[in-house]
Amino acid sequence: MANFLTLLPRQNRRLRHLEGITLRNLSLSQPAIQLQAKATDDESLPNTFKTPTKLLALREKKLEHSRSASDLHTPPKNRRLLADDEGKRHCGDNAEHIRPQSGKMRRRSTFNWANASPEVRQQKLEDVAGSKLADTWFSLHCEGIPEPVYVSEVVEKAMNINYRFFDLNIYGPWVTRRDELTIKIWARTEPEQQYHPVLEMQVHLRSLQFIGKSLETFFHPLPRNCVLLHLSDGIYTSFTDLPLDEPVLTVTAGHKNGHAVQPTSSFDELMRLSNLDNCIQDALATREKLTSQINSVLEKQREDRELLQSAAQAQDSLAATKRAVSTAQKHIKTAQGRRSELQASLQARRNAIRSGTLSQEKSQSQLETARLEFTAHRQLHHETQSELSGQICRICKDLFEIYPVEPIPKKPLAFTIRGIALPNATSPSSDPVTTAAALGFVAHSSHLLSLYLSASLPYPINPHGSSSTIYDPISTSLQSEAARTFPLYQKGAVTYRYEYGVFLLNSDIEMLMSNWGIRIVDLRHTLPNLKYLLTVLTSGKAELPGRIGGRSGLNSGSHEGDAERKPSIDGRLVEEPNGTLARYILNGKKPASRIQSPLGRESGILLSKV
Repeated sequence: MANFLTLLPRQNRRLRHLEGITLRNLSLSQPAIQLQAKATDDESLPNTFKTPTKLLALREKKLEHSRSASDLHTPPKNRRLLADDEGKRHCGDNAEHIRPQSGKMRRRSTFNWANASPEVRQQKLEDVAGSKLADTWFSLHCEGIPEPVYVSEVVEKAMNINYRFFDLNIYGPWVTRRDELTIKIWARTEPEQQYHPVLEMQVHLRSLQFIGKSLETFFHPLPRNCVLLHLSDGIYTSFTDLPLDEPVLTVTAGHKNGHAVQPTSSFDELMRLSNLDNCIQDALATREKLTSQINSVLEKQREDRELLQSAAQAQDSLAATKRAVSTAQKHIKTAQGRRSELQASLQARRNAIRSGTLSQEKSQSQLETARLEFTAHRQLHHETQSELSGQICRICKDLFEIYPVEPIPKKPLAFTIRGIALPNATSPSSDPVTTAAALGFVAHSSHLLSLYLSASLPYPINPHGSSSTIYDPISTSLQSEAARTFPLYQKGAVTYRYEYGVFLLNSDIEMLMSNWGIRIVDLRHTLPNLKYLLTVLTSGKAELPGRIGGRSGLNSGSHEGDAERKPSIDGRLVEEPNGTLARYILNGKKPASRIQSPLGRESGILLSKV
């Protein structure tokens, strides 16, 4: 323990440094007196001083340390002889009560408790633990004070108790300057019992032993009911088996007769103490004199100091006022700039509202005229739509008469176009020549329908009779123009290209039907789908309108009757490519001579029919 460094010297320890108390190894029973197994001599002490010579002798194990003869135990053989002699001495009636001595004592049996039930063992363990746990509290007492200086809280069911820390400075110097106190610890094992004192300990702070800053660094076993005192510099306690770091100064109480020699001081120390006392008194007098002089000077300069203080406060207030004024001026400038911006914005808005009002009034005057014009245009539009629908119906009837699609008797879904049968699917038994002619009629009628209905076909058709072709501009896998053109005839063409061309033709017919809201049943049925489309287009109970224009419209350079034509119909059809025949049909004119059209024999038949 001498290796620990403390902050407080022993002579300076006071109650004001005491901060808390803890109790370790609480025991309410008195320790049993046990016989020593060997003699108590110097070697048995735990902290016996061992010199280097003694350590060397113990290491060599040549010499045996002598023990006290009075405390040595008798060997077993001698004990048996002594017991026989003792038995012979106490012969008579008492001899039968003498217990026979043996060389080895038998250990008490614990077999019954080992084989007991778990409830019994649990109760036994609870009884053993409960005998060591108790409710405790402590009180601090000082000499000359009847009431306890401090009373702690009650800590229930604990054997190692950590009480709450406290502060004794509130009791004044009469208590805090003391270095002695009495600690009383009270305890009870059951709640129904009364508290009884367990330990009363007179503590002198100078005789305490420092064990460390905390208990984690202290490995020495603590005795029963060990009280630990927490001072400001560490933990202290009092051991009986540990040597003191320095001798404790104790004062021997004098005898009543007064003849014992009492410790005192020398003459030089007393003179030095007297001189120190005189110096202290002079210093106190000087301090009082200086205090009075300073107070008088301060009292005389009180008004000046108050004036200086008020001037300083006025300067601070003035500076704060100037800062507030500058800040307010900045805010005013910002607000004025913002006001100017808002005024300019409001003026611009007023001008915009004024111009908007003028334009609104002008628009209102024009709106009335526009409404009348709109009503007239809408009526004209409806009339044009009805006339256009009638013209389309009439043209489709004429086209249906030119390319009649008739069913074949006793063959479901089998039709002919101009008397030429066209199978719905590619058949090896069909004639390639008749099939190519029928496909040419279908291609020509589909091409004309796209012009009459103003519907663009996804796959453009080149109608050339039995050598018609169709173009695919959509597929990305085809690079050249020749590869994108597919024949609608089987003779002299690759089979898959011919079948793909028929598929594209059926897709065009499907597009025409979808534009008029007609649902297709099967894409492979070419003639049934075309007949279905023409039937829907020619259906209606209204009277068909007459043809527009006359024969003079076909003559070159003649413009008679242009004023009577509808611009929406005439202008649209004249500008369409390959639309010469369509223009003649819509205008109701017949050519003076047969026109050499690239459509071939079929176009001549169509013109003669019209």
